[in-house]
Amino acid sequence: MPIYEYKCPACGHVFEELVSRNAKEPGSCPKCGTDGVVKILSAIGGISMGSVGGETPCGSSCSSASTCAATGSCPHAS
Repeated sequence: MPIYEYKCPACGHVFEELVSRNAKEPGSCPKCGTDGVVKILSAIGGISMGSVGGETPCGSSCSSASTCAATGSCPHAS
């Protein structure tokens, strides 16, 4: 079951709700009781695995691997 975030348009309260497939989405704010809460679209975070197979994060196999790993960018990337 996914967890969704909702925001109340009246008081600004943000809350999470565990929603099953058959359940209705929450209709009111648990803080102030106002109807019409809005589902918030959240970005999904990525996971960086660092260098893979001897290559730097930019895909090159240059000697800048420590720079790439420390800064997240390669000075040789175009």
